[in-house]
Amino acid sequence: MVGMMNTPEGNELVRRLLRRYEVEQFYNAEADLLDSRRFDAWLDLLADDIRYCMPLASNQEADTRTAEFSAEGKDLNRFDEGKFELEQRVKQIHTGPHGAKEPVSRTTHMISNLNVDAGDVGILHATCRFLVYRNRGEVETDFYVGKRRDQLRRDTDGSLKITRREILLDQPVLPAKNLTTFF
Repeated sequence: MVGMMNTPEGNELVRRLLRRYEVEQFYNAEADLLDSRRFDAWLDLLADDIRYCMPLASNQEADTRTAEFSAEGKDLNRFDEGKFELEQRVKQIHTGPHGAKEPVSRTTHMISNLNVDAGDVGILHATCRFLVYRNRGEVETDFYVGKRRDQLRRDTDGSLKITRREILLDQPVLPAKNLTTFF
């Protein structure tokens, strides 16, 4: 392995590992912002042209060719939002108590199985698995499990911004009373 470092293959391996590490650290910081309810700072991680969507999952028979998830821009989604809508959701949280966020939720965001690929210049494509735990009050708990497909772009200052996030929940039916959690 050491002798490989001065080869084109070794240099590419180092670039891939550094890319993955950078995205992993970005996701860790994002999870910390969400779990500490610093939603305004989280919004700063999003590009102005973000598309943030969660298609609906449906149970399919093994031999059918029907899509398992609803089609973006064509079918109904749990949500399909841009930055304006996400900012409005955060403003609503700041306005004070309302049924969906009172009492305040405690969350833990975990990611795993991270893969990062370079796309066009300044674009990264990342996929991961996630588990989001949410607790409200004394006994209300929700678990969200699924996959995320993100597109990240370098901002003018070199920082990463999320330009697209597709959230694919493994649960076709959610037992949660509401869906106000950010993923």
